[in-house]
Parts: sequence; structure tokens; C-alpha cells
Amino acid sequence: MRASLRLMVLPVFAWACASAALAAELKIQVNDDHGHPVPEAVVTVVSQDASLKPAPRHAQGSQTRIVDQKNETFIPYIQIFRPGDKVLFRNSDTMRHHVYTFSPLKPFEFILVPGQSSDPIELDQTGVIAVGCNIHDQMITYLYISDAPWMAQSGADGRVDFKDVPSGAWNVRVWHPRLPRSQPDLVQSATIVATGETKAVDFSVTLLPDTRSDFDREHTRY
Repeated sequence: MRASLRLMVLPVFAWACASAALAAELKIQVNDDHGHPVPEAVVTVVSQDASLKPAPRHAQGSQTRIVDQKNETFIPYIQIFRPGDKVLFRNSDTMRHHVYTFSPLKPFEFILVPGQSSDPIELDQTGVIAVGCNIHDQMITYLYISDAPWMAQSGADGRVDFKDVPSGAWNVRVWHPRLPRSQPDLVQSATIVATGETKAVDFSVTLLPDTRSDFDREHTRY
């Protein structure tokens, strides 16, 4: 019985190891033009072959993510979503907030009193939604919705690592709301990864000053 079990397990283990060996790893580093790491940057990886676009990974179904409001600040500043995910706004402040967006992707508007949460809002289109508070002009958050097969945000060290990327040609993109309008995202095209390779991709980005207190939401492109 145990011998038979070993005969069943070993081929499966060998297949799993072979599958892992066919993949590559991408290590992305995002720094500003002074060499300092850029946290919260959104990094996506998409195939250059449009016919090979994998479906978004939703092994556990759609997700509901929370954007909180504390000390007259949206937390987090940037949040990533898959199409079909939902966002819920919560007011943890001691004053009310008037949450709204002009984005054609998903316009909404509501007032939250202290301790109140909104109904979940489904985000069904890809793109970027800027959300503000009509009472406190310095408040701003960005909802980044993408169907890229690989997507993550950089940590405090500016790093993003993607494992199990199939060999081939990929576009690596970096987005941040403080990039100049002429560069809505940066593309490192023709990033070729070979079987079993670990490849480093470095980005140096120029960020505009953080002027959230002067943000003109009525004329934002988002």
C-alpha cells in the first residue's frame, strides 16, 4: 500500500518540480531620480503577445478592499483591484466626509458620518479612479483596476518580485499618481525572460511634488 502510494506521489512531485523549472522570476526595483526607493508604485507585467493574455487570478473569487479615513487622510493612498473587486469606504475620523469621484469608470458620491461605512462598490472596468472628499480638499486616494496577469505594489524598499513568470517577451509597467502627465506609466518593453532565469528590471522615475493639498479633482484625467 505504501509502495503504491509512493509510486503515485513521486510522478506528481516530479511534474510540479518540472513546471516550476519552466518558469522565471522578475525582480523589479523602482527608484526616484535621486536613487531613493519609491513605495506604493503599481507594477504590472503583461505579455507582448495579446493572444496569450492569462485571465486574472481570482482563486478565491472577487475581493472587497477597505479604504479608511483617518486624520483627514484616505488610507491607503493607492489601492489595487481586479475587475469585479469591490471597494468599501470607512470613516474612522471624528468628523463627516463627503466621498466622491468624477471618474467615468464608476462615478459615485456619498456622505459618511463618524463610524459609518459605505456599501461595497463594484469596480468592473480597468483604469484609474481618483477619489476625493468634497469637505477636505487635501484628501485623495487612487483606485487602480487592472486585468494584468501579474500586479503588485512596491514596498518601502521599492521592490516587487514576481515568481513563476513563463518564459517569453513581457512588458513591465510602473504607475504612480505623481508621475508627469506625459508619462502615465513607464514601459520596459521587450523584457525577455528565459526558462529558470531570474531577471532584474530597474526603473528610475521622476516624481512630481506631493501636492495633495492643492489637488484639482474637477480637472483630473482620472
